Amino acid sequence: MRQEILNWWEQAGEDFKNAKLNYDGKAYYVAVFLCQQAVEKGLKAVFMIQKKESPGKTHSLVYLAKEIRVPKEFIDFLVSLTPEFVSTRYPDVSGEIPARLYTDGLAKEILKKTGGFMSWLGNQMRKH
Repeated sequence: MRQEILNWWEQAGEDFKNAKLNYDGKAYYVAVFLCQQAVEKGLKAVFMIQKKESPGKTHSLVYLAKEIRVPKEFIDFLVSLTPEFVSTRYPDVSGEIPARLYTDGLAKEILKKTGGFMSWLGNQMRKH
């Protein structure tokens, strides 16, 4: 496997690990942002394995998922997670600053779903 792909996958794992640490530290918006980043990087790693090309500069989790034929059970989660790379960072996106917008319950649910999806991505990585 190419080093570039391994780098994307390793960083996805680091992002997810740090999402959990930020959740534990009650930085919920950071945890959600890092979940989105972990999923995006993991999808890009699997995309590069399957397609044998770069996915380009896209941030669309749904586009990446469709390209690598992610099971339908994950699509709703990916639709909801896609915009988090913006709404977790900018105070003018939702009318509330991200530090106050994201709650324990919301972050916990996103972490749980991210964990399940990262497991699926890991299985795809191991197949190749």
